[in-house]
Amino acid sequence: MCGVIGYAGRRNAAERLLNGLERLEYRGYDSAGICLLEDGRLELTKAVGKLVNLKRKAHGNTNGSITGIGHTRWATHGRITEENAHPLMAGGHKDVAIVLNGIIENHATIRRQLTSEGETFASETDAEVVAHLVRRAYCGSLAYAVRTAYEQLEGHFAFVVAHRDQPGLLVGTRRHCPLLVGVGDDEMFLASSATAFIGDTRRVMLIDDNEVVAITAEHARVIDARGRVQERAQITVPGDAAATECGEYDTYMLKEINEQPAAVSETIARNAHLDLSDLIAKTAHETRLKLRRIVIVACGTAYHAALVGRFAIEEWAGIPCEVDVASEWRYRSPRVDEQTLVIAISQSGETADTLAAVRLARGLHARTLAITNSPGSQLTREVDAVLYTHAGTELGVAATKTFTTQLAVLYLFALRLGEARDVMRDGEHAALMAEVRALPAKLLACLEGDGTVEAVAECHQDKPFFFYLGRHVGVPVCLEGALKLKEIAYIPTEAYAAGEMKHGPIALLDEQTPVVCVATTSHVSGKLQSNLQEVRARGADVIAIATAGDPSITEVADHLIEVPGTHPLLQPMVAVVPLQLLAYHIARGRGEDVDQPRNLAKTVTVE
Repeated sequence: MCGVIGYAGRRNAAERLLNGLERLEYRGYDSAGICLLEDGRLELTKAVGKLVNLKRKAHGNTNGSITGIGHTRWATHGRITEENAHPLMAGGHKDVAIVLNGIIENHATIRRQLTSEGETFASETDAEVVAHLVRRAYCGSLAYAVRTAYEQLEGHFAFVVAHRDQPGLLVGTRRHCPLLVGVGDDEMFLASSATAFIGDTRRVMLIDDNEVVAITAEHARVIDARGRVQERAQITVPGDAAATECGEYDTYMLKEINEQPAAVSETIARNAHLDLSDLIAKTAHETRLKLRRIVIVACGTAYHAALVGRFAIEEWAGIPCEVDVASEWRYRSPRVDEQTLVIAISQSGETADTLAAVRLARGLHARTLAITNSPGSQLTREVDAVLYTHAGTELGVAATKTFTTQLAVLYLFALRLGEARDVMRDGEHAALMAEVRALPAKLLACLEGDGTVEAVAECHQDKPFFFYLGRHVGVPVCLEGALKLKEIAYIPTEAYAAGEMKHGPIALLDEQTPVVCVATTSHVSGKLQSNLQEVRARGADVIAIATAGDPSITEVADHLIEVPGTHPLLQPMVAVVPLQLLAYHIARGRGEDVDQPRNLAKTVTVE
């Protein structure tokens, strides 16, 4: 979850580190800190809270150093205090400093052992044991010390180390958590994400688990477990520094909501002619024999996109599909085999539970496919094939264009699979592709209706509880809309299948309850309208997301937000936009920080 950055170069390290941490702050903002190497000293500056607090504290105290490490924290072990903020040293010793993302699972055992040997600890964190282990193993080679420490650790982590006796050198390593090298001109970076240095370079070297990397201003040296130097090619990652700025918008979230038409258009253009030959056979007959079932695993917003994708896959491709939360699926005894395709969806490609689910699937001989926005991420290295969303950088913690671009890929996958299996009616594929290609324009039309959404939000922003209802593909849209409201406005919210409401949740309704329903035109519209009559009989206020021009919904809605019509299975793409905007305006009306909501981080690299 945390953001890690290291810099070795010719420029002011403090400026590089603070700029990088600003771009990494979406990964955690409980506290932040930097450590600068200068004249045989390690100088720490740390602050609790958001990065602005560290910037104030570090102002005028940056000593001209050209090497350093930085960290922005999402707290796991230990309270949110300055003592627990990274960088961390080994007790009272001042020779080693580390920054770490992840969890050291055997930290308690190591801490007890070190304490028994006379070591003292200055923090409550699991990460401080790493500083102690590196310090004790150091004998002139920092790479050797990091390797020795690595071999004593259990868990999933990435960390970067600085030593006062080796100015200009940083050493890092990783296990199941992201860490990569940014290759600049006479400067090198180590970071959790290329976002940290995208304004300085787009050249990247990928680091694998069980490798140690040592960087100086001139070079990066990758060393495997046997101490052998590994040749490592550079790749160029997409993106630019402008993508990490708000531009004309007040917040990243609003910017990213408004970027959805372009992001979906780019995703459709790049995936319109999918090559699935690595996953399915060459002929329709062989495909039917070789692919019997699909399982999708994901977490959070990606899970909601997967629920929509299931409808499209089963209807258009004619193949059974189940969806599960990755963190639950991996602890079942799933029944998959070589005739099963397991699809893992993760925006970052680093989601710990999703990665673990993929490893389980591979161990059971299933074929695996990733849907991600992050080339070179760990997920892309562990699957048989990858489909990329092209959402660009998303810094708002509450995912928006992530959801719609994932939907776009799932729709195109379902259509391509249906075509390969030869189960679609004549002309159906072409007609549906035309509808898919029209989605970006319809998203733009949804954004133009923001004034209506804002007015509805103003009426309801002080309500203590919201209820979301939908049927069929409307259910996952409700789940996603409710999640957005919970994430950024901190309002207790229930999302439910409308047909199930009377089996208990209807007891929650009263005159103070806004009921948000996804009521776009479908074969279950009549059923949903009956459910809404039951809601109104209890005095609740109904806010309906409805297809433009549908007169039937006006009888059961107190507030109507219209979206363009499209094929019923594609309606989630347009119906979710007003729900994103509704959550946004309610949160802003309540004075909340929508980009950095409390207790959350963008990339979940811990279990």
